[in-house]
Amino acid sequence: MDPAAIAQVIRQHLIDPEICIRCNTCEATCPVNAITHDEHNYVVRAELCNACLACIPPCPTGAIDNWRQLPLARAYPIEEQLTWEQLPPEVPPQQWASQAPQPGGAQACSASARSALALGPGTRVFRATPYGATTPPWSAAHPYTQLHTPASPATATVVGNFNCTQAGFDSQTHHVVLDFGRMPFPVLEGQSIGIIPPGSSASGKAHHARQYSVASPRNGERPGYNNLALTVKRVTSDHAGQPVRGVASNYLCDLKLGERVQVIGPFGHSFLMPNHPRSHLVMICTGTGSAPMRAMTEWRRRLRNSGRFEGGRLMLFFGARTQQELPYFGPLQSLPKDFIDINLAFSRAAGQAKRHVQDLMRERAADLAALLRDEGSHFYVCGLRDMEEGVVLALRDIAQEAGMDWNQAGAALQREGRLHLETY
Repeated sequence: MDPAAIAQVIRQHLIDPEICIRCNTCEATCPVNAITHDEHNYVVRAELCNACLACIPPCPTGAIDNWRQLPLARAYPIEEQLTWEQLPPEVPPQQWASQAPQPGGAQACSASARSALALGPGTRVFRATPYGATTPPWSAAHPYTQLHTPASPATATVVGNFNCTQAGFDSQTHHVVLDFGRMPFPVLEGQSIGIIPPGSSASGKAHHARQYSVASPRNGERPGYNNLALTVKRVTSDHAGQPVRGVASNYLCDLKLGERVQVIGPFGHSFLMPNHPRSHLVMICTGTGSAPMRAMTEWRRRLRNSGRFEGGRLMLFFGARTQQELPYFGPLQSLPKDFIDINLAFSRAAGQAKRHVQDLMRERAADLAALLRDEGSHFYVCGLRDMEEGVVLALRDIAQEAGMDWNQAGAALQREGRLHLETY
């Protein structure tokens, strides 16, 4: 064994498979592509991780924040991490020498692996992630998190389940309402929950929880009832268009009224809405990313109807492939125009040029520039990961064309919890 490798001690970054809900936030956030996954676990490549901690704040469960001190030669390889059901215990230094080296561990780090990530000379890639806030707005309500874990899930009853996209098309998105009865399950707009599908995978392992944003406001889908709603798209193909049956999405979409569901959470402590009067919301989403936007909009609508809100602008930029695939299209049309400014983008509408949410944002540059100047404005982005860079680039360009210093404006949005990114 290489004495130098034994002498070099590292803090290996590991993800707890018992708590992780496989939301992909860590992999999407990691700036050096050190995080990967298979159908069971999310893992960290020790030879690539530089301990920058960028993935720590966005993780909704805290599963990402685990470390083991050990010799470099004994670092856990990803092949072993992918098989874990739980984290290994900490090994005291006195036992380091008695353990066999880990095949394929960090000592196998190659120069080619690092160079594969290197950019060419002069190449500059815009990354939206650094602008995303990890703190909530100063006036947000206090969130409760992780009240129910995989070891002690809550049980909810299905009290509503219907397709909220236009009927007669292959694409289906369901509005699922879960009631918790007398079990306390407090949530805020912008938080999420985990659903544990019953049964096991082909390898015999129990299904892990899948995360869904809450689509109803804090006082319930039906005010005064202890319930909440989810927006669930039935998954029938993967990102490459190949047929695949989503385990949790099909389970939820097929649920009948009265059936019982295992739930963990709530999760999320920063993607929260402001409570102070006259604060503005700019909501940018695609597909089921509309769930937290629906929750925020409905809470503001209830406040306005009760006379407990002084106003504050709401702008919605909502994208889908077609109108038929847009969740809640009908209810959106019934919202008063003096309450919310709705902008819809369709990328596959027959006979029309492709339009994405960032295209609409650039068309509304004058309005967004005014909101970027207003310290009461809060921006929320939720949906497919591909949209994130385009949306933040649009905000940057709008700010610069309006004469603002984006370095200052973007930093202020991040620092003050006024730009939140949640993509998958």
